[in-house]
Amino acid sequence: MHTSTLAQQWLQSLNPAQREAVTHVHGPLLVLAGAGSGKTRVLTTRIASLIEQHGVPPERIFAVTFTNKAAGEMKERIGRLLERDPAGLWIGTFHSLSARLLRREADLLGFSRQFTIYDQDDSVSLIRRLMEQRGHSTKTFTPRAVQSVISGAKNRMQSPEALAGSAGFDRLAAAAADVYAVLGPALKAANAMDFDDLLLHPLTLFRDHPDRLERYRERFQFILVDEFQDTNRAQYELIRLLGTHGNICAVGDDDQSIYGWRGADVRNMRDFQRDFPDTKLVRLEENYRSTQAVLDAANGVIAENAGRIGKTLRTRRQGGESLTLLAAADERDEAEWVVRELERRRAAGEWALEEMAVLYRTNAQSRAFEEAFRRAGTPYRLIGATSFYERREVKDLLAYLRLVANPADDEAFLRAVSVPKRGLGDTSITVLLEAGAQWRRPLLEAARLAEGIADLRPNARAAFRAFAALIDRIAVSAATGTPAEILEEVIRVTEYESHLLAEGLEGQDRWENVRELLASAANWSEVVEPAEDEGTPLERFLAEAALVSANDKVTGQEQGVTLMTLHTAKGLEWPVVVLAGLEDGLFPLARAADQPEGVEEERRLCYVGLTRAKDKLYLTWARARRRGGELRPGAPSRFLRALPPAILDERRTTNLWAPDWGGSAGRQASRDRWSRASAPARATSSFGTAPVPTPAAEEASQDAPRYVKGERVKHRRFGAGTIQGLTGGGRDLKVTVAFDDETVGTKQLLVAYAGLERDWESA
Repeated sequence: MHTSTLAQQWLQSLNPAQREAVTHVHGPLLVLAGAGSGKTRVLTTRIASLIEQHGVPPERIFAVTFTNKAAGEMKERIGRLLERDPAGLWIGTFHSLSARLLRREADLLGFSRQFTIYDQDDSVSLIRRLMEQRGHSTKTFTPRAVQSVISGAKNRMQSPEALAGSAGFDRLAAAAADVYAVLGPALKAANAMDFDDLLLHPLTLFRDHPDRLERYRERFQFILVDEFQDTNRAQYELIRLLGTHGNICAVGDDDQSIYGWRGADVRNMRDFQRDFPDTKLVRLEENYRSTQAVLDAANGVIAENAGRIGKTLRTRRQGGESLTLLAAADERDEAEWVVRELERRRAAGEWALEEMAVLYRTNAQSRAFEEAFRRAGTPYRLIGATSFYERREVKDLLAYLRLVANPADDEAFLRAVSVPKRGLGDTSITVLLEAGAQWRRPLLEAARLAEGIADLRPNARAAFRAFAALIDRIAVSAATGTPAEILEEVIRVTEYESHLLAEGLEGQDRWENVRELLASAANWSEVVEPAEDEGTPLERFLAEAALVSANDKVTGQEQGVTLMTLHTAKGLEWPVVVLAGLEDGLFPLARAADQPEGVEEERRLCYVGLTRAKDKLYLTWARARRRGGELRPGAPSRFLRALPPAILDERRTTNLWAPDWGGSAGRQASRDRWSRASAPARATSSFGTAPVPTPAAEEASQDAPRYVKGERVKHRRFGAGTIQGLTGGGRDLKVTVAFDDETVGTKQLLVAYAGLERDWESA
C-alpha cells in the first residue's frame, strides 16, 4: 500500500488531540495522556509515521516502555501498521535497553560483556556477606532493609559519601552507606550489576566517555518514553542527556504517578517543560474506556490534588449505571456481600466472572476475599504472587547457566554448588570464601584449586574440584549450544530431575516448572533476533530472564474474578471493578500523612483504581476491620467525600445501624465531621479519622462485667438476640447469645472482637 494512503488511514482513526501528537515531528513533545485515552495508539502510530512517512530508519528510534510485555505488544502493533517488521528498532524497558547498551560498552566501565544481572535475591545475598565482613549485625538491620536504602540512594543518584553525610543519627542509613561504599567494587569483582546499576552505569559511561554519549545522541535521533510519570531521577537524566537534540516525546499522566515509594518522581513531568522550554503540550482527555459516571468520580477525587498539570476526562459513551457505595459491618461481611453481588450479576447474564475484578490497597486484604470466594465456590484468580523466574527450581537451574556464562559470578556459584547436595556444609563454604578472598579469585577458580586449601576436609576438596570440572564440561558444550540445549545438559549431568522427584508431590509440581522453563528457552531461541555486540544467545537469554516482570504469576483458577492490589492493576481494565477497603487509615494509609505528598500519591492511586472500571464500579468500606489481631473501628475514606452525590447508589449490609456516610443528610453530617476534625485528632485514631471514643470509667477495667444474662444485644451481622450466659474475663470474656434469626441460632462470641451493642429498642 502507498505510504501516503497508509498515513491517511492511520490519521483518520485518531481524534484531533491524538492526531496533533502524532503529526508533531521535530521538537520536544509532552503528551498528557489521561486514563483510557488511547496513548498506546498514539505511541505506535507516531513511531510508524516516523518510519513510513518521514523516512526515519527504525534503528534511529529509541522507545522506552515500562514492561517487557508492553514493549513486545507495541512492536507487534507497529509491525501491523507498517505491514513489515520494524527491524533495528530499539524498544523495551529502561533496564533492558540499558543492558543492551552496556553489553556493547562494558569494557569501558571495567566489566566484561558477559556480566551477570543480579536480581533482588542476589543483591540481598551479597549485601549479607558484605555486612558480615564489615561487622554489621544482620539481626539489628536486615540485609533486605540495607539493600532498600542503597537502592533508594542509587535511584536518587546519591553516592555512598552523600548517603553517609545525610545519615545523621539514622543508624540504618549509616550502616547502608558503609556497605554501599564496598558494594560497587564487590559487584565489579563478580562481573555483575544490580538493577539500579543498569540505570547508573550508562550515566557513568557518558560522563567519563563523552564520545560515546555523542555517538548515541547521533544514533538515536528520535526518543519516545511511555509512562513518563513513573521515571526516577536516573532515568530522567539518561533521557535528558540522549535527547539534547530536542526530538523527544514524553507520554504520561501526572495523575497516575503511584510509584514514589520505589523512586518515581512525578516532578519529572514538570521538569521536562523546564528543561525543554519549547515543549509542545498535548492533552488526551477523551476516554474510550469508562462511563461518564466513573469519570465523574475519578475527576472529582483527583481534583483535590495540588500541583497538577491539569486535565478533565470525558467520554462520548451514553448511559451507564450509578456507582454502588457499600457500607459493610466488617471485612468478612464486605467480602461475602461482594461475592454474592458478583454472582448475582453473573447469573443474570450481565457479565462473566472473568470480566470482574476486586482491587484493594494492601495484600493482606485478599485473605477475606479468598475465603469468601472459596466458601461460595466462586472461581477467582489472585495476581501478583511469586514470579515464575523467582521459583526455587528455576533459580537453581539459572544459577548454573549464569556461572557458565560468567565464571566470576560468586552468587551463582554459591547457589549452584548447594543444589543438588554434594556433602558441602556451611563450614566448607566459609573456608572456600576465605580462600577466594585471600587469593582475590572468584569462587569457581578457588574450587578448581581446592587441593591447596589445607583447612578443607579431603572429601570437601574432592567435591569442590568435581563441581568445578562439571561446570567446565557444561561450558564446553555451551560454546555452540542454544539456551535450551545447555539447560538440558545441566539437568542431565546434575540429575536434577531425580533430585526434584525425591521431594514427592511438591517435587513433581516443581519438575513441571522445569519443563516450562525448557519450553520457554526453546521458544526464545525461535523468536529472538540476531544482534551484534550484545553477547552470546545464553547471555542474552539470561539478561531477559533477569528482567522479567514480577507480576506475571497467577494463583487460583485460570478463570474467575481477578483479585489484585491497586498497584498491580495499573494499566489494566475490566467491565466491573470493586474498589474495597475505602477507610481512612487503610486507604489512604495512615502513614501517608507523615510523608511529603503522601496523601496526594494515595489519591492518585485511588484515581488509578477508579479508572480501571469500564461499565460498573463498586466502592466498599467497613464499620470495623481486623488489623493487627484487633477489631478496629473504621470511618469512610476522605476520598469518598469528593464523589458527586448524583452518581451514587448507597447500600448497607444490615438495617441494624445507619452508616456514618449515607443519604444526603448523612453525607452532610460526614462533611461537617470532617470540617470539624483537626489534623492531630485524625492522626491519633485507628484509621486516621475521628478519634476512637475513650471507654467510660466503669468500662476501663477489662474484668468489669459489661453484660448480664438475659440482656438484649445487637450484632452488626447476626442481628438482635438475648444473652444466655457469660464465661471467662478480661480480654477472654465470652458471651453466648441466642439470636432472633433462626438461621443464625445460638453463637458464642469473644466480647473483645464481637462489636456488640445493647439493644435498647427491644429491651
